[in-house]
Amino acid sequence: MQSHLGQGRWFSLRHAFGFLLGILLTPALAYGMGWGFARSRASVDAADLAVTDQTQFYGAYAAMAAVGLVIGILVVARWISPFVSMLPALGLLSWSVWYVVEPARAAELVDRFPPSGELDAALQMLLSTGLLALVGFVLFVTAWAPYRWPHPHDGLEDDYDYRPPPRARR
Repeated sequence: MQSHLGQGRWFSLRHAFGFLLGILLTPALAYGMGWGFARSRASVDAADLAVTDQTQFYGAYAAMAAVGLVIGILVVARWISPFVSMLPALGLLSWSVWYVVEPARAAELVDRFPPSGELDAALQMLLSTGLLALVGFVLFVTAWAPYRWPHPHDGLEDDYDYRPPPRARR
């Protein structure tokens, strides 16, 4: 029996692309959630819960729906490398754990990166309410789904190219 390590297939192009995409998606998901939250909050009058700017409100919900769609694809797509969901999960969970341990220093992290203003406040709100941790846990659990990590002895030529074993001759 040969392992994927011996054949050089353990870290395929699928996983290399997934690793790069996971790094890029980490800030994109956080900023997308933060921007949608900030814009939706700014378009609603908190006193009487009336929408003051419908265009901004619908745009904010469209942004949050887009983030939700990306997260949904990361959760259910079998062909995506587990790194695509694992890296954002580890980033969001690490930031959330840091917030539990040192809230002030973890919340200051958003001040170090552009843009600033209401987006910083929105990210800090998502962090303090635990919503970033929730998304991180969802992505982390799906990264470890068994169908995303093929076993070395399952007969796969490549991670996503399944060929059933040949039938036995009688």
